[in-house]
Amino acid sequence: MPARIYSPAKTAMQSGKAKTGYWVLEFEPEVPRKIDPLMGYTSSADMKSQVRLRFETRDDAVAYAQKHGIAYRVQEPKDAQRRAISYAENFRYDRKVPWTH
Repeated sequence: MPARIYSPAKTAMQSGKAKTGYWVLEFEPEVPRKIDPLMGYTSSADMKSQVRLRFETRDDAVAYAQKHGIAYRVQEPKDAQRRAISYAENFRYDRKVPWTH
């Protein structure tokens, strides 16, 4: 079963970069999830889907996978594209969209 090595992005509830920058080795599911007809819970018989290993660097995660003979693929993280804009831009007199309440 192949594993995926990736660096998770920040959550939508984060404004900063705290608790990011680490790498995760996570197994891909072997069997699809099932929905329990009575309660509606989603479950799976795949125990490896619960394993999620955390590493400090990408190289540590790759070395672990190679040492234990785990097939893996690495997903490189995407850099966030930030637009530099100042607070004063909100009050420019030549705005394309006029500022109203």
